[in-house]
Amino acid sequence: MARLKFPTIFCKQIPKLPYSNPIKENLLHKPQTQGDGFPNSVFGFFRRLLSGNRVDGGSRTEEEEKVYSWLYALAQSEKDLVFEYVRSTERGLSFTEAERRLGESGPNVPLDYSFPGWWHFLWVAFFHPFNIILIVLSALSYVTSDSPNGCIMLVLVFISVSLRFCQEYSSSKAAMKLSEFVRCPVKVQRCAGRVVQTELVVQVDQRDVVPGDIVIFEPGDLFPGDVRLLSSKHLVVSQASLTGESWTTEKTADIKEDRSTPLLDLKNICFMGTNVISGSGTGLVVSTGSKTYMSTMFLTMGKKKPPDDFENGVRRISYVVVAVMLVVVIIIIVTAYLSSHILSGSVLFGISVASALTPQMLPLIVNTSLAKGALAMAKDRCIVKSTTAIRDMGSMDILCIDKTGTLTMNRAIMVGHLDSWGLPKDEVLHYAFLNSFFKTDQKYPLDDAILAYVYTNGYRFQPSKWRKVDEIPFDFIRRRVSVILEVDAAEERNQHFHGKFLITKGALEEVMRVCSFVEHVDRGEITTFSPEDYQRILGMSEGISNEGLRVIGVATKRLETKTTTNERGNYYETTESDMVFLGLITFFDPPKDSAKQALWRLAKKGIKAKVLTGDSLSLAIKVCTEVGIRTTDVVTGPELELLQQDKFHATVKRATVLARLTPTQKLRVVQSLQTVGGHIVGFLGDGVNDSLALDAANVGISVDSGASVAKDFSDIILLEKDLNVLVAGVEHGRLTFGNTMKYIKMSVIANIGSIISLLIASLVLYNEPLTPRQLLTQNFLYSIGQIAIPWDKMEEDYVKIPQKWSEKGLPMFIVWNGPVCTLCDVAALVFICFYYKARTIEDIKFFHSAWFIEGLLMQTLIIHLIRTEKIPFIQEFASWPVICSTVVISAIGISISFTPIGTVMGFVSLPLSYLGFLVVLFIGYFSIGQVVKRIYILVYKRWL
Repeated sequence: MARLKFPTIFCKQIPKLPYSNPIKENLLHKPQTQGDGFPNSVFGFFRRLLSGNRVDGGSRTEEEEKVYSWLYALAQSEKDLVFEYVRSTERGLSFTEAERRLGESGPNVPLDYSFPGWWHFLWVAFFHPFNIILIVLSALSYVTSDSPNGCIMLVLVFISVSLRFCQEYSSSKAAMKLSEFVRCPVKVQRCAGRVVQTELVVQVDQRDVVPGDIVIFEPGDLFPGDVRLLSSKHLVVSQASLTGESWTTEKTADIKEDRSTPLLDLKNICFMGTNVISGSGTGLVVSTGSKTYMSTMFLTMGKKKPPDDFENGVRRISYVVVAVMLVVVIIIIVTAYLSSHILSGSVLFGISVASALTPQMLPLIVNTSLAKGALAMAKDRCIVKSTTAIRDMGSMDILCIDKTGTLTMNRAIMVGHLDSWGLPKDEVLHYAFLNSFFKTDQKYPLDDAILAYVYTNGYRFQPSKWRKVDEIPFDFIRRRVSVILEVDAAEERNQHFHGKFLITKGALEEVMRVCSFVEHVDRGEITTFSPEDYQRILGMSEGISNEGLRVIGVATKRLETKTTTNERGNYYETTESDMVFLGLITFFDPPKDSAKQALWRLAKKGIKAKVLTGDSLSLAIKVCTEVGIRTTDVVTGPELELLQQDKFHATVKRATVLARLTPTQKLRVVQSLQTVGGHIVGFLGDGVNDSLALDAANVGISVDSGASVAKDFSDIILLEKDLNVLVAGVEHGRLTFGNTMKYIKMSVIANIGSIISLLIASLVLYNEPLTPRQLLTQNFLYSIGQIAIPWDKMEEDYVKIPQKWSEKGLPMFIVWNGPVCTLCDVAALVFICFYYKARTIEDIKFFHSAWFIEGLLMQTLIIHLIRTEKIPFIQEFASWPVICSTVVISAIGISISFTPIGTVMGFVSLPLSYLGFLVVLFIGYFSIGQVVKRIYILVYKRWL
């Protein structure tokens, strides 16, 4: 994966920067106690060493705690004290001081990204234990003049390394898309002059902003760092780059916050990367570069991936194989040398045995299985960036979902039109329709929803009878839009619609703010808008919001004919006043039709769904109820912040809906599920705020329409927002995992069993059971036959539940099933030696021929016993590619002794009685193996 180089947010011992002071250091560090001496530091080192730096998500990191403490301290402080904290003044920094601080702290860049070179990926692909084993054996083969065997092993290494290198190199584009944050001009107030200092407003690049600078911002500006507001006027900020949610946040300088306020809800703090929607103000830059809140978010990129249990398991297998190889090969070489007294021949035979013991095809089989799975998922409109994610999807047992656009259609649908008493009234809809129909400044989804509702339900409001006079467009300060309409002259006879009308709709609180009257439609009268009416409507709105619906208000006013358009600001204030409140329009973002079915299918496959969203809790509960997600255990981000570590883990484990989460809280939830819960976690998200969780999850899933950052850090990209595609991906993942485990278990059992049999035969015969050439040919034919395994099928019961790598599973599997292979080989040895009396040097060719066929058939047929819990060839058949491979390799092995090639290799023709014996032998092998299989399943409750 690509490497991210981050500057340290705060060092363990903070250096004395020109703009630092003891106050700031006291805010960030607790005074050291007497106990923090040498013994404690030593014990702490060993605790960290043994813990392996596990990140469980239950608490914030040290860097995060420092940033949180710093920002909260500034939010709780008066403006004068804030200047003292950062060693600045109300006039700003001098140019000399700003340049000096820039030299000390470096450019204002949240992180420094660099791609690793191609050689890095080549080295990672090459440095695999089995590749090293094969290269060593290949070198020894060339030394002992066994060039064909050495060439074969090098080809296998080349294929495996090439496949992995191409996959990893092509999926290494996880670059942070932060260029839009670091290349924009910023207005900064600086002071100049030696005797009399003058305040100047200059433009500097964002990279040159330093702590202590006073920035001036207007609509459209990005905040160049974490900023403590000094002044503000109707300031509205979008924090979508941090939260991923579309709503805006009002900010104000004239407030002192307290610690109970969530960090992103602080009114007097603006964060790096967020932008101004409306309003203006000034602010003091308190953190830049790596010390900002944004940097603490992205600091974890590429560092929080959980260990790959499969890769670690394969490596442990390789170490076991190497240990067994060293012991067995040394014994075999010594035995062969004592019987032949030819050192070169004995070493060559030992190398051949080592080659046979090595699962040479493992890297190839694994990569082929993953590539096949990637192709299959591509047909289901999934782009697989990291092929190992396919295997992890087979093990995934928890899927965390961001609600927006995944469970819902991500568009508004109008639900109802209510008067101030909560009763459906067409007049409310009529005026809302006219407002949406005639507004031209900018159409919003809510306008489209109102128009669609009117047209599809057969209302005939006849907008042609109205004429637009003027429009007061929407802005984020007023949060409402108004149109001025008048009735055509031909309709003047209709006294109900006489003259000019102002029709306003927008945020409920803002609409009610300009209302002095309320209409009682049933009674046909207008009364004063009393405080009781205000509270009643607010309570009704809260109840509707708790049902997951969005609410806007509608109001109207009959204008006097002499209304003039003065200065636009006065026009707003005088016109949008003393209005009549009509009622509410409600909207809903409906769940997708496919979401409920897909979640049900995932649940049937043992995957639990958890919703992690930045939306409100009421909206999340509404959507989850619609799609069938249990909502009895819910929690919000601010509530999680108050929990101790143990309580945090317990709450995360229990909760199914987690709302109002910040990006770092999503990350902590994923880490908690992984480390404490022991789950394989998938995360589906499409926003910038999901990037942390996508990077940390075992399987990061995004959509083609998602943010570029989210797609870069995901492992799988869906070309359409449909959870049913994930169901197919899970099936492919479990199929890939199962076929890989087939080969691993089968090859380790067959190879170890065969080598122990070779050792026993060598001790009994005082001679080589097979020549090096024969042994390598047998191993080559067996390896070729296993290439069809990725095209095998899995039983239905296997793909119904998540499949995980078991550390103890493989050793116990070998202990139970390995002796069955050795027992079969020993039975063949006894039969050949005593029935055919092939125990002398003169009969060694007959022994070689018989042992060669038996060993090859054993290793070829074992796949059919291992691949299924059922009885092979009776209750369950392998796929056609595997059956064909078995037939072809078995036919070659049986017929080779009857061909000229067999003569060259030192084989002789075998009697038909031996072939009959092999039939009986393998019937017995499958019978005993099936009995052992059933007992093993009863004990361990699983097979593969």
